[in-house]
Amino acid sequence: MSTTTTTDNQTPTNLSADTTNDEARPPDFSTAAKRRREMPTAPVPEIAKGPEVSSAGYAMEEIADCIFWLGDGQYQSMFVVSDEGVIAVDAPPTLGNNILRAMRRVTKKPVTHVVYSHQHSDHVGAMSIFPDNVPHYAQRFTANRLSSLADPLRPVPTEVFDDTLTIDVGDHSLRLDYGGANHTEGNIFIYAPHQRVLMLVDVIFPGWVPFSNLALSANVPGFINAHEQALTYDFDKLVSGHVTRPGTPEDVHVQLEYVTDLRVTAEAALSSVDLGKTMAPVDTGNAWAVFRAYLDAVAAQTADELVPRWKDRLGGADVFTLPNAWAMAESLRLDLNSMGPFGITP
Repeated sequence: MSTTTTTDNQTPTNLSADTTNDEARPPDFSTAAKRRREMPTAPVPEIAKGPEVSSAGYAMEEIADCIFWLGDGQYQSMFVVSDEGVIAVDAPPTLGNNILRAMRRVTKKPVTHVVYSHQHSDHVGAMSIFPDNVPHYAQRFTANRLSSLADPLRPVPTEVFDDTLTIDVGDHSLRLDYGGANHTEGNIFIYAPHQRVLMLVDVIFPGWVPFSNLALSANVPGFINAHEQALTYDFDKLVSGHVTRPGTPEDVHVQLEYVTDLRVTAEAALSSVDLGKTMAPVDTGNAWAVFRAYLDAVAAQTADELVPRWKDRLGGADVFTLPNAWAMAESLRLDLNSMGPFGITP
């Protein structure tokens, strides 16, 4: 028998929607997904809104001397104009050739250096728009993954580092730092110390809660620690890869508060969920149904507590807190050994 847990806005974690006569018909995931799309969402708070995206398909802002932020309402990249050439950092496909058009609006200088934040194609899947005969920089984990993927749209990096590397181009410099796995292995901090600009992709989401399942992070403790690491930099502006606007140190503080609240609430739910009530309608001979029921109940209880506290403070709290709670609960269990009822048998 199928089970469905819901948040206070009735968002199911299990998409088998039609529970009538379950034994006679298979789950209808498409209908459940359609119902979820049709549910109203909370108004987007002002803090989550950014500059208007022009008819050209992007917004551009000079966030510091000769450092330009580029966004399309979902994705972001950055480029630095020096007196010798342009340093391009990332190339989301949704921005694509608009990155080159934006550059031509502010300089005639060519792209002379290219930087990968990490390997994910939603951020670097258009790197082939840049000249292939210039240095391409990446942390070693990123370079190795790109080499194994052999994607012509993501050229293999030519300049590889392990911990720290500084790019000096004319009157500008960028420091590339690797502080350990977070969203991915190889995801780096990109810092312009003189202009006080930091770029960190897929960790901070200015004005919004993190993307689903804590941004699908490979290392959730590292993802959380990256907030603290970001705050060790002396910066005024943050380029985050997502979503609508450049960020600030305050955005990092607020998201760290959200993630901490999520962790504390999920850890309490791991032990406080009523296991007997949760398992009552479940076929306990189905091992995966048992775990789904438990983890869904933990995530739902966590989201029910968090969403009212955060829906007016960060965009998408009612949309992604539930899967974020699920990911946090699993990290607490598997990374931090907070096993709830599945701990050591006495």
